[in-house]
Amino acid sequence: MFRVMLFLLAATLSAEELHNPRTTPADVAAGAKSFHSHCAPCHGYTAEGGRGPNLTTGHFFHGSTDADLFNNITNGIPGTEMPSIFFSPDRVWQIVAYIRSLNGTSATPRGDKAAGLVLFRSKGCMQCHSVKGQGGELGPDLTGIGASRSVKNLRESIVDPNAQVPPQYWIVSFEDQSGSYVKGFLLNEDTYTVQLLDMRGNLRSYDKAKVSGYKVDKHSAMPSYRSSLTGDQLNDLVAYLWSLRPE
Repeated sequence: MFRVMLFLLAATLSAEELHNPRTTPADVAAGAKSFHSHCAPCHGYTAEGGRGPNLTTGHFFHGSTDADLFNNITNGIPGTEMPSIFFSPDRVWQIVAYIRSLNGTSATPRGDKAAGLVLFRSKGCMQCHSVKGQGGELGPDLTGIGASRSVKNLRESIVDPNAQVPPQYWIVSFEDQSGSYVKGFLLNEDTYTVQLLDMRGNLRSYDKAKVSGYKVDKHSAMPSYRSSLTGDQLNDLVAYLWSLRPE
């Protein structure tokens, strides 16, 4: 009943009518505590992105008003990993106040994005990643990555891919019933079956009772470029990735 009341409150007031009533420094501090305990696992401790998007820019994919942020936190965002959160309205407003306090704190890259594009192509990134429909499909689509990740997060993903590996990029391997070695990205599994995307991009399903040597590797399939890029090259590649934003 309480959640229904929150939804009706957000739905019946327009963005112009719904403003944050909890914006004092104490509210921001309280919002930071709630954010760090419940939101940081996806958005990062400093809100600069991870599994979830960067929240420090002040621009958001699903609305940028106080009302939009309140709705998205309270009710979640359909079609995304953003869940609804069962918090009181005051606590949600405090989180909104904390997010607002971060606006404009995101750093900008120092490199040359044109040189970064050359590196992106020459270092084989397009074998696994696609940009605007061109490239591979085994890794994440990077078309809008710059709008959802901070400079720090992009740099980390290049030099330390194992820092954050979403479950959909865990690697499962085993021998099937015919003795053939199978390897691919784990999509779903239960007690009896496993579904995966093999290294050729094919969807496959297997009966666990008929495979042997089953194991799941939670490390990233992407290699680290820490030792294969100079400092300037790393800056250039980050600058290119950061420039990739929705049109």
